[in-house]
Amino acid sequence: MAASEGQPDDPTLDDLYEQLEALEETVDTADERTEVRRTRRLVRRLSHNAVVGKVITQFTRKDKAEAFVGSVVIGMPMLVEDGVFEIGRFLAAHPAAFLANLAMAVGLVVGILYVADFRAVQIHNPYFGVVPRRPVWVCGIAFATAAALMTLWGRITWDEPWVNLCQVSVVFTAMALGGSLGDILPGES
Repeated sequence: MAASEGQPDDPTLDDLYEQLEALEETVDTADERTEVRRTRRLVRRLSHNAVVGKVITQFTRKDKAEAFVGSVVIGMPMLVEDGVFEIGRFLAAHPAAFLANLAMAVGLVVGILYVADFRAVQIHNPYFGVVPRRPVWVCGIAFATAAALMTLWGRITWDEPWVNLCQVSVVFTAMALGGSLGDILPGES
């Protein structure tokens, strides 16, 4: 049926259930009714097995691990790239650019998680009733990973804290992107 004939443009599982119920009432034989019931059970199993319409609502330890792995995989090349130091020094000399870089990183994370529609991600139990947990954790994991690995590998020594923070923010930007992709693409536990 076309949308103009009463069907919604974006059908849902409920629409499918309703169609199958209507079909069950109109079929003529017991075999046909049995087949419709079998189809309804199959649809129910598919929806419960997260094959159809999976909505991510929680942020579990598995999601945190996936965000960490995504951060490392995408951010690793940045850790060995010397251009990070030039960009970091530029950001240190231009605080507005540093803030814009952080805003861009957070915007990328929010965009990937909630706007890009890779997966249906719902905000569940936000901090203070408004701040979504998932982007806070993804950004926090990415920043901590960037700072820890840059320090561990001797890429920064923290002798110039402001400059080193700006350099970490460059790697953080890539790691935040990787962390958000690593979190949502595999799914939720």
